[in-house]
Amino acid sequence: MRKNKYYSFFRIAYCLLLIAFFASCSAVHIREHPTKSISEPAYDKMYAVASWYGSEFHGRPTSSGEIFNMYAKTCAHKEYPFGTRVQVTNVLNNRSAECIVNDRGPFVEGRDIDLSYAMAKEIELIGPGTGKVLLEVNGRDSSYIRPVKFQTSEKTGPFAVQVGAFTENINAIQLKAALKLKYPNVYIQEGEVKGATYYRVRVGNFADYNAALSIAEQLGQEGYQALLMKADVKI
Repeated sequence: MRKNKYYSFFRIAYCLLLIAFFASCSAVHIREHPTKSISEPAYDKMYAVASWYGSEFHGRPTSSGEIFNMYAKTCAHKEYPFGTRVQVTNVLNNRSAECIVNDRGPFVEGRDIDLSYAMAKEIELIGPGTGKVLLEVNGRDSSYIRPVKFQTSEKTGPFAVQVGAFTENINAIQLKAALKLKYPNVYIQEGEVKGATYYRVRVGNFADYNAALSIAEQLGQEGYQALLMKADVKI
């Protein structure tokens, strides 16, 4: 029964997050097309330093847009595309479990992967807090790949790619930090829609349409929500 309650809560929370994202863009018709396949780097087995996160972020959106559930076996990584399945083994006790990447981080120097509370508990990392682990990639859940959405059919810039829109500034700040691990030109644009303030996280600006589309495709392949738009559009 408790599990069902958690499942219902996170399904509802995730739906509300999607509604907020598209509500911030509701003034312009949005279309989409499938994301082009982009070759992903191959990862061999590697040793890493793991840490974990839990109640402080429980119920908040992750970088992938999913709602973080500390009781689910997930993790945050700086490079692995969202949906990557990672086998994590604690080298001190050989306890091992698989998690799925749905977030970016950790943002503390010297740490390579952030495990959810459930994962850390499974491999007995709760007490130490951090520890050396062996990472093995077991493939990827392709459902995390997202189509690029378009807010404009114009080919004259400037353009931007919107990756998220939030009513809480802290969520926008966290997503910006996650994107800046790879993309240098990330910014937050504040706007109001029907009396509600939205904090929109965008990558840009791009004078060339194809350059913007290329970044949007890359973001979609990684598992981000990518909306290609005119950078100067006011909504």
